[in-house]
Amino acid sequence: MLEALRETGWHNYSLFLRPDGLLVGYLETPDFVRACAEMKGHPINARWQAEMAPFFEAMSEGGADDNMFPLEEVFHLD
Repeated sequence: MLEALRETGWHNYSLFLRPDGLLVGYLETPDFVRACAEMKGHPINARWQAEMAPFFEAMSEGGADDNMFPLEEVFHLD
């Protein structure tokens, strides 16, 4: 999976989990839409999504990778 993420433009990928279950992912990429599309089309993605599904609440539409969206940056120190 790590190799697939790198191949599709995902860098510095991290997940953060609050005790109440809020999960926030962080990644760096020059093109978020392209990186997500390439990862979705990568052969390992379907297997990964199936193996990880038990750890997430069911989505009303699509899987976890269909429900990601970038958060708006509101402050950056540099």
